[in-house]
Amino acid sequence: MKHIKSLPVLFLLVLFLSATNSHADYAGSILGSKDDVKKGIDKKPLKASGYSPYAGKNYPTRVLWGDTHLHTKLSLDARAFGVTLGPEEAYRLARGEEITTSHGERIKLSRPLDWLVVADHSDAIGAMDEVVAGNPTLLKDPKAKDWHDRIHKGGDTALAATMEIIETFAGITGEKVPAVLTEEKFVRSVWERYIDTADKFNEPGRFTTIIGYEWTSTEGGNNLHRNVLYRDGGKKAKQILPFTAAESFNPEDLWKWMDNYEKKSKGKVLALAHNGNVSNGIMFPEINPVTGKPLTKDYAKTRMRWEPIYEVTQIKGDGESHPFLSPNDEFAGYDTLWDKGNLGPVPKKKEMLQHEYAREALKNGLKLEKKLGINPYKFGMVGSTDSHTGMATAEEENFFGKHSGKEPHKGRWSALVGNFGDIKYYGWEQVGSGYAAVWATDNTREAVWDAMKRKEVYATTGPRMTVRFFGGYDFSKGDAQLRDPGLIGYAKGVPMGGELKKAPKGKAPGFLVAALKDPYSGNLDRIQIVKGWLDKKGKTHEKVYDVAWSDNRKPNKKGKLPAVGNTVDVKNATWTNSIGASELITVWKDPDFDRKQKAFYYARVIEIPTPRWTAYDAKRFGEKMDKKVPMISQERAYTSPIWYTP
Repeated sequence: MKHIKSLPVLFLLVLFLSATNSHADYAGSILGSKDDVKKGIDKKPLKASGYSPYAGKNYPTRVLWGDTHLHTKLSLDARAFGVTLGPEEAYRLARGEEITTSHGERIKLSRPLDWLVVADHSDAIGAMDEVVAGNPTLLKDPKAKDWHDRIHKGGDTALAATMEIIETFAGITGEKVPAVLTEEKFVRSVWERYIDTADKFNEPGRFTTIIGYEWTSTEGGNNLHRNVLYRDGGKKAKQILPFTAAESFNPEDLWKWMDNYEKKSKGKVLALAHNGNVSNGIMFPEINPVTGKPLTKDYAKTRMRWEPIYEVTQIKGDGESHPFLSPNDEFAGYDTLWDKGNLGPVPKKKEMLQHEYAREALKNGLKLEKKLGINPYKFGMVGSTDSHTGMATAEEENFFGKHSGKEPHKGRWSALVGNFGDIKYYGWEQVGSGYAAVWATDNTREAVWDAMKRKEVYATTGPRMTVRFFGGYDFSKGDAQLRDPGLIGYAKGVPMGGELKKAPKGKAPGFLVAALKDPYSGNLDRIQIVKGWLDKKGKTHEKVYDVAWSDNRKPNKKGKLPAVGNTVDVKNATWTNSIGASELITVWKDPDFDRKQKAFYYARVIEIPTPRWTAYDAKRFGEKMDKKVPMISQERAYTSPIWYTP
């Protein structure tokens, strides 16, 4: 089993100092990618034109970090919760500036992001900001006036008004949304200013602003939200107003809107499904929740055309796996705290879980592909915040909460975040997650969007670890000793998000996987490869393999790897990197491969234990929290899968 010990301290210091502008330049010669403009991959080994082995490379040598899901005061719920930051402040913070939060705190990210999507809710975009400000035209409506008055009273009265606003737009209360908030002329003026701000802050090569919005389908409290991301600039994006849940709760109607946008504007859009853990079992259905009938081939084909990626981890919880679904996975259920019900509130039934979590959806996709001929759940994975603060903060020691009322203050851990009838979520149940990593040739709208489209992306719960993952039939153990997995990976295989066709006789797929730690975060515990497959009887299975690990540990007789250890000092919210590895890299071949079975593989990279944001709060505010509150976290990354098709 290949595993690399920790790099020398001096080299790590060089890596740390070179990690400026969040570009992960320190990983350049180690972890490569492909040209996101070219179609396909040249399978022939690259030949050096001279002495330099890097001459002629046409793929990126760094990963670009961003957030696909950030809300500002232009989202009705965010503004009702008290956020005063708009898109301009969101972009300034993300690109590395220091700003003042809605409650007067000074904030700066540890490192800038490379790109950002401000994805405000399309329904009544900008309207709540005007209601709170007292726009006399909008306050002529009695419902809008009532919301204005109650929000300004603050406290529980404001929280109750905010929850009513959310439930009204979700269709839960049965009351109509005030028409004045969705009047076309008003919406168009807000949308055009929104786009102008994005264009103003877009600096190709330095900081990319991707135009986007969130379509907010929440019929009956079932969260089917999608974020729509534009490849284009403002000139095309302004041609058609965003699609809203007021027009339809049905995702298939959103896909029709997307098709119409592309035909009219000649531009391009994609959507990513919102983390599905409050969808109550309909984010990844087998039965169409609208028609009540089994999914069709057309549904599968259309969904995969428009939704190539999925938001697997965010502030409302992680959606990779669940202990109920994966009882044999010791790392399943990372902060799956929002698994109580939907926003209806309708309590969760355990049978709903399989249609909400990524791994089970990937497995069900194999089953549906056998039936329909197309896999509707062949998605790549990203993380994002879904923060409603105007601040893309996913770092545990710099965590500013779900909405402005949960900015850092004493007691936020025990205060309500959301109150949905009998289903309540408290401050400690917020998750400091996550970020999206893309392998793109350039830091431009086109290149970042193209990387998402081809699924050459991965998710993390916050740390900016650098991860590469390739699959092929000709990798050798010696390939893990080379300093450019990207170069050898593209020559011999396909990257994350790719597909391996029928295996040559006598060969099993091999995987080249490499991870380099975030110099600001914990060392690496292990790399795992998660496999899901479909047997000849049509039943799905899964298995998690430890493929590389630190500290010369040895699996026991049952194959279980001992825990890496724990250096966290909870009282002082600190840890030491005296365990774990700075880098892990290996070539692994599937020992259980059956060339006739459909399968998928993705890498999961686990850090050593580090303090959770609650530990930092306990230390900084001198608080003693309930024993149920987690204080330690093992952060992680999830790559997009590689699929095997016989």
